This record gives sequence, structure tokens and C-alpha cells, in this order.
Amino acid sequence: MDLVGLLTIFVLAIFVGFEVITKVPPTLHTPLMSGSNAISGITIIGALLAAGSVSDPHLARIFGMVALVFATINVVGGFLVTGRMLKMFTKR
Repeated sequence: MDLVGLLTIFVLAIFVGFEVITKVPPTLHTPLMSGSNAISGITIIGALLAAGSVSDPHLARIFGMVALVFATINVVGGFLVTGRMLKMFTKR
């Protein structure tokens, strides 16, 4: 695929993702956050595999480390937000 086609798919994915996320009611936020954490866990495994790749060691390790950092931030942030939301439903 050429660069224009890939950029078109990327922009459309951003638009569709934004539209889907803004339509989510607050009551469904916590279950979706849990699903997002599971997907980010899979991303962490893929990033570890990319960082350990031997095909292009320098480039794969750089991209693998960047993906690992971003996915880890997403997982930790998701668990913190989910924990705060679940605390709202506990009795004092």
C-alpha cells in the first residue's frame, strides 16, 4: 500500500475511534476500561517480542521499548481509574 492509503486508513481509524468513545455512557466505562487493559496486556507481550527481535535489532528494540512504555502506562492508568470508580460504589 502506498503512503496516502495508509494515512487515509489511519485518519479514518482516529475518526471512528473518537466517535465510538464519545458515545459510550458512563455506566459502561468501567467494563470497557477492563477490556482496554486486556488489549494493552496483549500489546505488552507483542512489544516484548518486538524488542527481542533479531531481524533489525536496533530499530525493533527502539519501537519495542516505546510500545512497551506506552502500553504499560495505559494498563497502570486503566487500573487506577477502574479502582477509583469501583471505590465510589463501596460502603463507607
